[in-house]
Amino acid sequence: MTIQTGLDYIRSRSIVDCDTLDEEVAKSLGPFQDCTSNQAIAYNELIKPQHTELIQASLAQSQSIISDFPGLTVEELAIEIAMLSLSVKIAPHITGYIHLQTNPYYSYSTEKTIHNALRLVKLLTHYITPSDYQSRICIKIPSTWEGLKACEYLEKAGVRTLATILFTIPQAILAAEVGCTYIAPYVNQLKVHFDSDFKDPAPLLPFCATIQEIYTTMDTKTQVLPASLTSTTEIYALAGVHHITIAPKLLEELTKQSFEGGASVPSLLETSKLDTSDKLKKPMSFLNDESGYRLEFTREGKGVSEEKLIQAINIFCDMQDKLVSLFKELGPTLS
Repeated sequence: MTIQTGLDYIRSRSIVDCDTLDEEVAKSLGPFQDCTSNQAIAYNELIKPQHTELIQASLAQSQSIISDFPGLTVEELAIEIAMLSLSVKIAPHITGYIHLQTNPYYSYSTEKTIHNALRLVKLLTHYITPSDYQSRICIKIPSTWEGLKACEYLEKAGVRTLATILFTIPQAILAAEVGCTYIAPYVNQLKVHFDSDFKDPAPLLPFCATIQEIYTTMDTKTQVLPASLTSTTEIYALAGVHHITIAPKLLEELTKQSFEGGASVPSLLETSKLDTSDKLKKPMSFLNDESGYRLEFTREGKGVSEEKLIQAINIFCDMQDKLVSLFKELGPTLS
């Protein structure tokens, strides 16, 4: 591989994924391994005029099969169909998984999250494409206790999972214990992408490096996949992380920068030293200790980390609401 651009440099150090549901990004800026998404990414893609027909087709298909999915509204099912349909368009242009996030309204229900994940797999393989895509779907699940226990069930059932909106060591350890394929530490709070006046006062760049070192000592299969990045400098600082998912705007910036610029930014994966505080010296396990996990998580950062998680879930619920409104607007006769 000839290294000429900043994007080339990152690809030489880490596996690069695209954080989008825009097929053209995967085609023009690839190769990528995985393609990640969430309700905000889905909304920002589906509001494009060229997707009006896809939304209407998803609503029609949802109406025709809604009886197979009791408890859902036509709009909720149609949103999942549309997100899957966009992912299928991207799948030929990537080599790995397509990532779909469960409904954020299920973040505190293990049972509903499991049902949602299995429904996405069923929709993909029975109603959208009869190919081998079942083996190429990875389910993104918010890193609540309930969400991580859902990951445990799904991984044992052969469904790959990613623990998303993750901010703490307890979350990361439990995610590895339940067998998640990936974790997505949010380097910046999700709020930075919705409030132009807000800047995260403490981006979690060192945390990503520390977790990767902890995972090495744990000998876990779980891989670190940082998300919610806001600059190419942050990306360069994570060169050497297992995976990294990058939004289209930053991918474009990386293609315009020289590899020398990226290589000049010290990588935290090379310079970090594992925290040797008493908290990390003693073995940590939360797999069968819900109360211990909840206490450790609540106390992490004196409650700031829990606040970040709650904030992110609220934002994703808001985006789910916007998707529902969009689908109702474009298909009122099907509601």
